Amino acid sequence: MKKSTKSWRLQCCGYVALALTWLLCLSGKVFAAPETAYGSYPQRDVVTLGSAAANAGIGRWQMLPVDKAQAGGDRISQAGFTTRSWSNAIVPGTVLTNLVANGVYPEPYYGLNNAHERNLIPDISQVGPKFYTYWFRTEFAAPTSFRGRRVWMQFDGINYQADIWLNGQLVRSMTGMFQRGIFDVTDAIKIGQPNALAVLVKPIDPPNGFRAKSDKPRAAGENRNGGDGIIGRYTTMLMTAGWDFTFPDGIRDRNTGIWRNISLFATGPVALRDPFVKSALPLPDTSTSRETISVEVVNSTDQAQQGTLSATVKQAGISIRKNVSLQPGEKRVVTLTPEEYGALIVKKPRLWGPFNKGEQYLYNLTLQFDVNGKSSDRLSTRFGIREVRSDQNTPDKSRIFYINGKRLFLHGSNWIPEAMCRNSPERTYAELRYTRQAGVNFLRFWAGGVTESDQFFDLCDELGILVLTEFWQSGDTNLPVDRDLYRANVEDTVKRIRNHASLAYYVSANERSANSIVPIKDILDRLDDTHGWQAGSEIDGIHDGSPYVSVNPMFYYEDTASARGSRINGLCPEYGAPILPTIDCLREMMDEKDLWPINTTVWDYLDGGGFHKMTTDYRKAVEQYGPSATIEDFSWKSQMFGALAYRAIWEVWNYNRFDYGDRFSTGLLFWYHNSPNPQVCGRLWDWSLEPTAALYFSQTAHQPLHAQFDFLKNTVSVNNEMVQAFPGYKLTARILNQDMSEAYCKTVSIDVPADRLMKDVITVSLPLNLSPVHFIRLDIADRDGKPVSQNFYWRSNKEYTKKRTLTGPQYEGFEDINKLPVVDLQTKVTQSSRKSRNFYKVTVTNPSKSLAFMVWIRLQEAISGKPIRPAFYDDNFISLLPGESRTIEVEYSGAIPADLTKLVIDGWNVAPKELHKGQWKTLPRKGNSAPVVTQTATGN
Repeated sequence: MKKSTKSWRLQCCGYVALALTWLLCLSGKVFAAPETAYGSYPQRDVVTLGSAAANAGIGRWQMLPVDKAQAGGDRISQAGFTTRSWSNAIVPGTVLTNLVANGVYPEPYYGLNNAHERNLIPDISQVGPKFYTYWFRTEFAAPTSFRGRRVWMQFDGINYQADIWLNGQLVRSMTGMFQRGIFDVTDAIKIGQPNALAVLVKPIDPPNGFRAKSDKPRAAGENRNGGDGIIGRYTTMLMTAGWDFTFPDGIRDRNTGIWRNISLFATGPVALRDPFVKSALPLPDTSTSRETISVEVVNSTDQAQQGTLSATVKQAGISIRKNVSLQPGEKRVVTLTPEEYGALIVKKPRLWGPFNKGEQYLYNLTLQFDVNGKSSDRLSTRFGIREVRSDQNTPDKSRIFYINGKRLFLHGSNWIPEAMCRNSPERTYAELRYTRQAGVNFLRFWAGGVTESDQFFDLCDELGILVLTEFWQSGDTNLPVDRDLYRANVEDTVKRIRNHASLAYYVSANERSANSIVPIKDILDRLDDTHGWQAGSEIDGIHDGSPYVSVNPMFYYEDTASARGSRINGLCPEYGAPILPTIDCLREMMDEKDLWPINTTVWDYLDGGGFHKMTTDYRKAVEQYGPSATIEDFSWKSQMFGALAYRAIWEVWNYNRFDYGDRFSTGLLFWYHNSPNPQVCGRLWDWSLEPTAALYFSQTAHQPLHAQFDFLKNTVSVNNEMVQAFPGYKLTARILNQDMSEAYCKTVSIDVPADRLMKDVITVSLPLNLSPVHFIRLDIADRDGKPVSQNFYWRSNKEYTKKRTLTGPQYEGFEDINKLPVVDLQTKVTQSSRKSRNFYKVTVTNPSKSLAFMVWIRLQEAISGKPIRPAFYDDNFISLLPGESRTIEVEYSGAIPADLTKLVIDGWNVAPKELHKGQWKTLPRKGNSAPVVTQTATGN
């Protein structure tokens, strides 16, 4: 067998090496990823016990199967215990992740390695839970600054059960994937001596099976959602049992392991936990805000404690002190109200809002508890003053969301976690940066996944992305058996995330009714009454989803994409389409022999069991651009078709937002957002963090001020997402034949209202003599004639004959696109560095009389030619009219010397070349079918 055991460590080493000081320049705002650890207590002296390779921790971890251990936890957790037979481990990390990194099993994400039929990786349902029960162990030194203080250990997440031993003592047992363990280890810790920590991690028991619970499928592959359903009995990541959009037969160890960070910190006799700031705005008036601050105080001693709690918000002029008395061992929530402290009434507050709707302003709260005049504990948190609410006061009783009293249309998506919990701060940052770039303002944590990290929420706070949190129940699986455990996991999760400005809404379950869930509403009422809640994802004004597979884009415009009936109305929780990843990503997924001719078995497995029909419906659509001779050719054409589909979906929902279009809709949650593992049914970016054309076409569809074409009505509309009006602007619509002759042009003056759609501003009269493939260009200019935004389409002259047929100008008749002459672009490149980041500024000019179509700029390693990931391009896959220039900025890690990179300029009909160390080199054309017109189109 070809060596395909690409270890996680090798694949992710690039992510780990990246600095956390990345910059984000969007809408003129500079965003810097914080350099401190996310979600912990930055004012405390915190020691991270995870691996240096995973999160810059101090731990050097090892692992051993429980049945090979010659001792129990009391001995294994002693410093100096012999571990010659133990294997190295990365923490956070699951058992299987580490076994793959150590070469015991092949990389599950390659080809058919994970397929249960091949039996390369044992499944827990066949070998039993003991097979994946492991000891994890490390030794560490506690800081001398901890001497004389209370010492706490915090586990942010284990799956599914763990016994935690420290220096020979069992200090805690934990169960459930989504609750933290915070416990006092003062009596067990050794200051000035080596400490040993040993964690026995156990899987769910009895394990679930991945095989179908029914022989009667509801949709292609869907009968394996959740396997036999038993996974739902546990408070865990349900999709590990298999689902129709990821591995249909699941993750072999069901992600058993220590999947989040471990930390150690010290306090005085009284500790602080889980601060919460509740803001109340007297809407529609926003001139004042009433803040209520609460925090849990913990007396960890056997003596009564008296002290002072202070709360400070410098930006708002808040400085409050409150005397607090605690009984021995008492734990209590202390609340500071505006009725008691007038300083908590903030005048002229700076409101937080999602991007395009306001600034993402965050206040900083510092809490400190002093005992006998000395600081016992101190922590900081951020909060935003805003109000997010929703109701069903709409024409069709669909749910609608409001931010600070104003309607918010949801350009949303469904967030899917990394399938094997192989996450990192760098990966989270890259994915959320792509999210903002794509114009997605709302993310749903689908119930089969996880509730993401504190860092995730911190970034959403800063980027202006709202989050709907769905709690781990699904109609495809059983209900949790231990309801108290489930509710405890919910309670701890709510305490962890409730203070974030980006948190918008709670939902108990995916696709369940109100009477078929484990109730949690009482928990939310008690802990967080500032956010709305509903029981299921498809009730209370949210209808069911679909489509999920590739369809003729004309179906989106006429709202026939789903056989279930109209979906472009109200609030749709799941509506989307796939796109093929780029050629580099495909080559990392499987052997070359399986790429072309397409090996249906391998491709379908990497498509959730063929659910998205990439080898059938998608392939047939791509063939409308002409038959492909190579995988490179097929990949190029796939980017074209997929990009059109993504943009069409977003634009159709733009057109129908609120009461401005033909149907009343309040938002779309695209299904789905990001790939949990390498897949041929890609998304805005591949699992490897390589963007597809869909990212940039989504970015175009979500331009704050945007002109768009309706392929059914042949009209041009203008969508304004900003809360300001733009009077005196100009809208121009042009149609160009394939030879770039102008067949149609119309310019109109427009006064664009704030935050609304202008419907059918131009009705285009299509000329009769258009070339078989032609192009539509839309431009908006301000009152001074300065370009504001543009949009570019390609269209065939095929007629859409009748509903739900594979016909029409967005689906068929694109063969002539192969006849575009080759264009040799002029390029100008400058390099720069700032704040630990490197930049290329690339100006490309089309000097010819022909179109330069789908120009693709790529940053690669100079020697290997592998893509540098993540790299951030402010646009890509662009098309240049004759004489047109565009400048694109490329940003990547400053840890990578510029001399070790090369810049590649490519395109559908572009002569490819690369730049390395200031020298240009011409490359052979590999990307697409040889054009019928082979001469190079030159400038004047």
